[in-house]
Amino acid sequence: VAQGVQDRSGHGRQGVPGKRCGTILLLAEELSNCRDIVTMQLCANKLDKKDFFGKSDPFLVFYRSNEDGTFTICHKTEVVKNTLNPVWQPFTIPVRALCNGDYDRTVKIDVYDWDRDGSHDFIGEFATSYRELSRAQSQFTVYEVLNPRKKCKKKKYVNSGTVTLLSFSVESEFTFVDYIRGGTQLNFTVAIDFTASNGLPSQPTSLHYASPYQLSAYALALKAVGEIIQDYDSDKLFPAYGFGAKVPPDGKISHQFPLNNNVENPSCAGIEGVLESYLQSLRTVQLYGPTNFAPVINQVAGIAAQVTDGSQYHVLLIITDGVISDMLQTKEAIVTASSLPMSIIIVGVGPAEFEAMEELDGDEVRLSSRGRYAERDIVQFVPFRDYVDDSGNQVLSMARLAKDVLAEIPEQLLSYMKTRDIKPRRADPE
Repeated sequence: VAQGVQDRSGHGRQGVPGKRCGTILLLAEELSNCRDIVTMQLCANKLDKKDFFGKSDPFLVFYRSNEDGTFTICHKTEVVKNTLNPVWQPFTIPVRALCNGDYDRTVKIDVYDWDRDGSHDFIGEFATSYRELSRAQSQFTVYEVLNPRKKCKKKKYVNSGTVTLLSFSVESEFTFVDYIRGGTQLNFTVAIDFTASNGLPSQPTSLHYASPYQLSAYALALKAVGEIIQDYDSDKLFPAYGFGAKVPPDGKISHQFPLNNNVENPSCAGIEGVLESYLQSLRTVQLYGPTNFAPVINQVAGIAAQVTDGSQYHVLLIITDGVISDMLQTKEAIVTASSLPMSIIIVGVGPAEFEAMEELDGDEVRLSSRGRYAERDIVQFVPFRDYVDDSGNQVLSMARLAKDVLAEIPEQLLSYMKTRDIKPRRADPE
């Protein structure tokens, strides 16, 4: 029994004490494991005229039949204005949504005339099934649109028009796990900000300061994200770089120096190896500047470009205090990298405003550089401060950070595979 409701602000509004406010009935059905996706297009001819001053504004409503015989709306087409012969845009729908993988289950389709006030006029209906729809792959299928009321009233009633299925195609939707099982390797690279804006590592105010009891913000972020992603990296060897420091022996500024001081092989063994090399570098380099992202992005992009068949995918984790100096070059580097098998995670530490990082993230507006748009959104940015738990539950905070940081990687990998039409290899039977 519904005792109260949530208003839009999230606050509960109580009903009248002791009085029933109505009931909410929840019906559940186990989802099939069918992962096919259907794309179809329909048109109609000679639909009934419903508007006094015009023709009709038709749209279609698709219903999936449930196990108990009821129907649930699973798709609505767009409205095509002022015509009795509409052609609707192609649309895509999962087979699970259409019939839950049961090819013979009834799919009911209603035809309506759209009205501004929401009281849409019923034109007619017809029924089909996934199996019947799929025959349109080899032939046009025409359905009569029938209005039961008109059929009962008028002896000479034939129909209220026809709907034709113009095209119908099916493709399988693969998951991130399908590609990992099929042998796609994730390669994890770390880049850490060693610029002077972080503060002297020996000072407690520095973002690189690690007390005997507490890891630095950089180390915490690296550990939280790295410990999750290393489970997907088969060799557990992570190239790790620093940028924005003067490095020995000659004190030259470098924007991609290996943390382990080995130019030939910058890989560290596991996240513990990366942490060890990071702490060692803090003792040997001089924090300086500027903060340039482009060199390390181009470095990883160059490696990613060598194998583009879907067997390798690269993830670059950049941990920074957010004061970026080479914004134009970084945007250019990301736009170029967006066509390659790679993703970029940026974790912002410290109190800075991160507007530049939000722009690079591209969730709201697709990133562009010199008139070129990024092919895919490959950047995920999160500010570390949002995950510092006042209650002191660091384990939980870092778990939340890792979850949000890695949330977009599966979709980004899938978007690369889809644009290249790369299907997962079949996993060898164990």
